[in-house]
Amino acid sequence: MSRLRTTVSKLLTLGGLTVASGSTLAYYRYSLLGENAECRPHAPNVEFKDTDTIVSEQKSQKPWDDDWDRRKQIRSKKLKEDPPIVVLDKDGDLNTIPATPPKPVERKPTATRHVILVRHGQYEMDHTDKEKKILTQLGREQASVTGDRLKALNIKFSRMTVSTMVRARETGSIISEKIPDIPQEHCSLLREGAPYPPEPTSKAWTPDRSTFFQDNPRIEGAFRKYIHRASPSQTEDSYDLLVCHGNVIRYFVCRALQFPPEGWLRMSTGNCGLTWLTIRPNGNVSLRSFGDTGHLPPEMVTFT
Repeated sequence: MSRLRTTVSKLLTLGGLTVASGSTLAYYRYSLLGENAECRPHAPNVEFKDTDTIVSEQKSQKPWDDDWDRRKQIRSKKLKEDPPIVVLDKDGDLNTIPATPPKPVERKPTATRHVILVRHGQYEMDHTDKEKKILTQLGREQASVTGDRLKALNIKFSRMTVSTMVRARETGSIISEKIPDIPQEHCSLLREGAPYPPEPTSKAWTPDRSTFFQDNPRIEGAFRKYIHRASPSQTEDSYDLLVCHGNVIRYFVCRALQFPPEGWLRMSTGNCGLTWLTIRPNGNVSLRSFGDTGHLPPEMVTFT
């Protein structure tokens, strides 16, 4: 150890250096004493090869697609064409220059869209009839507290779109009692389903291939309808509220962040959890929160 202290001291003073970061010292210590199991930053008895890639060197196989929603630029025609121009030629005669035909122009978005997704409250699961899977008393209380939270944000929501499934409709109705001035609509595209074959698979949840075949186009259609950048005609930032389901929300997050869609089942969101996506006009997307249940008391947090 005395040799190590001497070597590190020389490293710090070499070339006038007086300070070195903890990460530099840690790396140097690991390089010097790498054969000592106590100094190695991995579990004992695990062998590493010289060709192994460290995590910080791994790179994504695909670059970010800034036109993922195909709304980067929108082509439109001028509202008016340039009028004809009458000019005098060198002989003093009047000549008319024809009107310029309308040309396509590129219009780019300038506003930011915020989409807040709310999972429904806890519901009765002991029924095969989907219309009987109503909110439990706790689920109704969760929705009420969530409505209070959304009201406290003091946000002017543009609209609230609710899945047509009964547990989502009830959740949306209770929330709207707290923030009644929001225009509300229902959409069957947001119904719960099997969005994409998950990887890894789950022994507790095993839909057949035909279920994915039917549900994926619908849920993907919902993503394209509701998760996108603002249109060029939108001049102010907007806030949209979607009340829907856990599978739909998790799939939306994977797609919006350009993560592999098969990873959606690796995440979990509680009942009445809040997920906040921010979509910039240049196509950048950020996840401000995922499945946030911090507004609920601990005894009210559930994941059914």
